[in-house]
Amino acid sequence: FVNYYLPMFGVIIAFKNFNYVDGFLGSPWAGLQNFKFLFMSDAAWQITRNTILYNLVFIVLNLIFAVIFALTLNELRSKFKAKLYQSIIFLPYFLSWVVVAYLVLAFLDPNGFFNKTVANVFNLQTVDWYASPEYWPFILVIVNLWKNIGYGIVIYIAGISGIDQEYYEAAILDGASKLQQIRYITIPFLVPFMIVTTIISLGNIFRSDFGLFYQIPMQQGLLAPATEVLDTYIYKALIMSGDLGMSSAAGLYQSVVGFFTVLTANWIVGKISSENKIF
Repeated sequence: FVNYYLPMFGVIIAFKNFNYVDGFLGSPWAGLQNFKFLFMSDAAWQITRNTILYNLVFIVLNLIFAVIFALTLNELRSKFKAKLYQSIIFLPYFLSWVVVAYLVLAFLDPNGFFNKTVANVFNLQTVDWYASPEYWPFILVIVNLWKNIGYGIVIYIAGISGIDQEYYEAAILDGASKLQQIRYITIPFLVPFMIVTTIISLGNIFRSDFGLFYQIPMQQGLLAPATEVLDTYIYKALIMSGDLGMSSAAGLYQSVVGFFTVLTANWIVGKISSENKIF
């Protein structure tokens, strides 16, 4: 109540010309003026498109790869000792964002690993990554996958561990192969986990990983068509204007869209399978 509901009273700032002298109660009302800056830019469509498409790709690939790696690790469980197996599971999750960012920047630097080593070894042409926007949709997708797949693996490994082993024993007696066990036992049991994580992720479809889109491209102007998203656009606009009302309007807009996206996704899931919807 204290952390989530009381602060919601502050959304009125989104409808005011906020100033620190009058405070958020005394500042004059602005109606919907604060929301205009999100849509007045010539790049508004491009920014919105980038935000939605990147998030859709992130959701799909993170789901697919997390499930594949979780299934693979589960099948290899018998080949490792318990402590070693636990370490392998949690290792991707504990690879910090700082480490990932450092490795990526070292690879993409004009004098970095690719241009100085890979290009020389394989006789490839060097690439000025920060002047070539066509590569960045792939770079950002790979970095996001590397960063987030560990968390998904932990979730799905936990889901697999909760499946009653009697199902597998019965399947083995019936002559089911490993692939058949995965298809008819493991994946159906993981479907509720997949649905919940997907619906929650859809709630943030209008929000972006600010660190990913701000730090990795290093805000190079030439990369803007491929890397600019709502969060970075809002941040840069607010740095220049210092308008707290605009910031609140942007946050409210993203939250409302995310809320209705979750409701819609949950409704669709309920129509397909009522037992798998969240509420």
